[in-house]
Amino acid sequence: MHDERRRIEERVQRVHDQRIKPATYAATVPFEVEAWQAPGEPVSFEEAASARYEPFAMNTPWGPPWGTTWFRMRGRVPAEWAGRRVEAVIDLGFVGDWPGNQAEALVHLPDGRPLKAVNPLNQYVPIAHPATGGEQIDYLVEAASNPDILKDNFSKVTPMGDKLTAGSAPLYTFQRADIAVLDEEVWHLDLDLQVLRELMVHLGEHEPRRHEIMHALDRAMDALDLDDIPGSAGAAREVLAPILAKPAHASAHTVSGVGHAHIDSAWLWPIRETKRKTSRTFSNVTSLADEYDDFIFACSQAQQYEWVRDNYPHVWARIQDSVKKGQWVPVGGMWVEADGNLPGGEAMARQLIHGKRFFIEHFGVETKGVWLPDSFGYTAAYPQLAKLAGNDWFLTQKISWNQTNKFPHHTFWWEGIDGTRIFTHFPPVDTYNARFSGEEMHRAVRNYSEKGGGSRSLAPFGWGDGGGGPTREIMERARRLADLEGSPKVVVEHPDEFFAKAREEYPDAPVWNGELYLELHRATYTSQARTKQGNRRSEHKLREAELWATTAALHAPGYAYPYEKLDRLWKTVLLHQFHDILPGSSIAWVHREAEAEYARVAEELEALTAEAVAALGAGGTRVFNTSPFDRAEVVRTAGGAPAYVEVPASGSAPLTGAEPAQPVRTEGRVLDNGLIRVEVAEDGTLASVRDLRAGGREVLADQGNLLRLHTDLPNYWDAWDIDKHYRNRYTDLLDASSVEVVADTPLLGAIRVTRSFGKGSTITQTVTVRAGSARIDFETDIDWHEAEKILKAGFPVDIRAAHSSAEIQFGHVQRPTHTNTSWEAARFEVPGHRWVHLAEPGYGVAVLNDSTYGHDVSRTVREDGGTTTRVSLSLVRAPRIPDPEADQGRHRFTYSLLPGASIEDTVAEGYALNLPLRVADAAGATEPVVSVDGDGVTVEAVKLADDASGDVVVRLYECNGGRAQGVLRTGFPLAGAQVTDLLERPLEDAEVSEAGVAVALRPFQVLTLRLRRG
Repeated sequence: MHDERRRIEERVQRVHDQRIKPATYAATVPFEVEAWQAPGEPVSFEEAASARYEPFAMNTPWGPPWGTTWFRMRGRVPAEWAGRRVEAVIDLGFVGDWPGNQAEALVHLPDGRPLKAVNPLNQYVPIAHPATGGEQIDYLVEAASNPDILKDNFSKVTPMGDKLTAGSAPLYTFQRADIAVLDEEVWHLDLDLQVLRELMVHLGEHEPRRHEIMHALDRAMDALDLDDIPGSAGAAREVLAPILAKPAHASAHTVSGVGHAHIDSAWLWPIRETKRKTSRTFSNVTSLADEYDDFIFACSQAQQYEWVRDNYPHVWARIQDSVKKGQWVPVGGMWVEADGNLPGGEAMARQLIHGKRFFIEHFGVETKGVWLPDSFGYTAAYPQLAKLAGNDWFLTQKISWNQTNKFPHHTFWWEGIDGTRIFTHFPPVDTYNARFSGEEMHRAVRNYSEKGGGSRSLAPFGWGDGGGGPTREIMERARRLADLEGSPKVVVEHPDEFFAKAREEYPDAPVWNGELYLELHRATYTSQARTKQGNRRSEHKLREAELWATTAALHAPGYAYPYEKLDRLWKTVLLHQFHDILPGSSIAWVHREAEAEYARVAEELEALTAEAVAALGAGGTRVFNTSPFDRAEVVRTAGGAPAYVEVPASGSAPLTGAEPAQPVRTEGRVLDNGLIRVEVAEDGTLASVRDLRAGGREVLADQGNLLRLHTDLPNYWDAWDIDKHYRNRYTDLLDASSVEVVADTPLLGAIRVTRSFGKGSTITQTVTVRAGSARIDFETDIDWHEAEKILKAGFPVDIRAAHSSAEIQFGHVQRPTHTNTSWEAARFEVPGHRWVHLAEPGYGVAVLNDSTYGHDVSRTVREDGGTTTRVSLSLVRAPRIPDPEADQGRHRFTYSLLPGASIEDTVAEGYALNLPLRVADAAGATEPVVSVDGDGVTVEAVKLADDASGDVVVRLYECNGGRAQGVLRTGFPLAGAQVTDLLERPLEDAEVSEAGVAVALRPFQVLTLRLRRG
């Protein structure tokens, strides 16, 4: 047989595109359209309905950037269309085919009920099926003219990312607003052809099935009258019917399709626009559920549900009905799909707590899995936290983006730092926006790593990132692929059902231990430093407010614990941990608002803490320690003078001005407190750091606190990525305009170093040594005006460290310092929280910070045989896309060097740096709410129970990575104690004695105790 492939494939493509597709709608009549441009921000339906509308013609430009235009559309279904399927078809002037980053609209009925949304891949609104003829149509359409930030594929800087800089020129030209008849036979032929053609081109050329499909398509084209597509579509479908009826092979892979609509809570649009996106997408989804009984839709992010509940009650009611029918499936159990690396431990727990509680309260549904497809890597703390929140499975997708190494598994057990394992799936379709294309189905089978062990994978289907969701075309594809020779089988089902089946067939799946590190998007640990600083400080201020509010509730008669305020503030912080806000990958508008929100949160939390402390009574100055460790350190009093104080963990002490064992001596550029001796060089770097407790051991192998300015232009995603070649070009900042002593007291010595560099940037650092502490602080003030640069602070230490340890949620991870394999080499920039620790047997050094997350660790062997291990903190970047002004301006933060530190020393100082002592007017001593005996047992949170019972909830963890035993004592009469899950539900009784609650923890175990007051 002659090779006819090219002729047939090109024939089918042209006939489909130029004849069949245009014939989908058999007849149309235009709407009568009027328009009203809303001034400023979006308005309510009621305001829009009462506005004055002007006539509007098709092919007219409309929509300034970030504007809202309301269109009134009126029309009548022609009488002769009775019995036909009639729809409205609306094209706002869509660009490209991504629904989420351009014009979108929500269609309302005259009484204000949202009906359905339109976007480039979902332009229809059902009118009647079948029509009776003569129906009067009256719509109010809220159209958003959001700019296409991605139109240049992130290759050009754009001012469109903020309404303050985007201008006012119209972005779109309205193309179509019609009442139309859908020719269902032509529409189904269109889908038959798409499914078969895509299946054909992805089958091997040697496959008989490929040729069978090809020749059937050729015969179908012969059966089609090109001058009468509607009249001959049925004949063409009859030719294809036997081909579509052939069943899949018995051993065919099974793809479990789960409807999905990934809606970034903010990204290339502000939060206010996400609130509208949820209404549009969820209207479409509930409409589709009415049309397809076999449709199932999984939706995460309790925050988005709350927005719909509060702003779109009609859509909310439709969601509740769909949940009851089993078609809408709440998943994920998190407040938002948060970043997987940067939120603190307690914040990550609260993501799960608030998310799961919302779904239980509003739907009676307890979610069983963590649904987190699009975060930029996943902390090794996740398995334990997920299980403690009552989850059985974990789903992610983003690891498919790895730049260097292909992740070896798709179905596996993921083991966390404490040993907890959770059943995990990583869909081999490599997208969370599947549409059941032939290419996707082929890739799912080709990629699947567990062949021979498992036979099924999951595919989240529906348009996403900016919403949109599943469409009827995708559902029709799923139906055709349910049992089709040459394709995997497709079944639309609940994700819980998929995970149950996958686990049953593959219980001994392989194990992956430790973090799921994404070999891409490493700059998200650093970009938009003020957003990250706002998160870090908010997390610690929340801890502080909860602790002292609990203390006041126990000891101050008449004080009312601020449940509602704390709940609201927590949810604000959790929202901003979304995986495109906290990572710094959103437009300028998002980060401008985030900074303002963090400032408001800080102000409210400061007021709550001050109110709680004041409730304890006046009568003297006391120092309050929110840290879980006892502290003896220098604190600044209200007047600014330093004082040395000793304060118990989670407690307070009078400001008496105790005397440290040795004073600080300042001689020239040398600071010495009897514990360490620090010499600042003429160029402002550290020339020497000697640990006097270790016989004068020199800590540094070279210049310490060396500021290095690197060129930073990644290959693609500016705000997201830092590529390895950044290391190859840099400038060391060695020119100091001044190096001067600014504090010389027995309690505190400080040297200030000022530098100017680059394009008008300045950096002022105060190097501070305090009495009684081995910690060296670098209080940093940067006025940053660079572009496409990254600033790092490096500490080359004289330690032969086989690995570095970096704090993560409720513990730490160890990473090799060598690069023996491509996996290790790919970790050239890694995340960490409050500290990084380096050690050789008998000695360790830590670098701490109060708001920095990105760092790198490398090592070299010197000519003298010694090893230099270098840790560098990433301080600030200057990406230009998607925010041209990212990180420009003022930054203030502190990082520290801690010589001679064990892991537990480092944990304690990490808390101390991030939880400054509070000096306030307060009455006499009150016992700490809780105190703990036992090395490694660390208190992470102290609060009242969320059910307002008055019980005290304490979250503990083991911090060193070893076994720990201890006793938790209470500062109040204790009537009983229970071990609970994260949602404060009892698991078992705790062992209580006169001494307190006995605690025994495995390495990095998290333990939540509920304490009943006597």
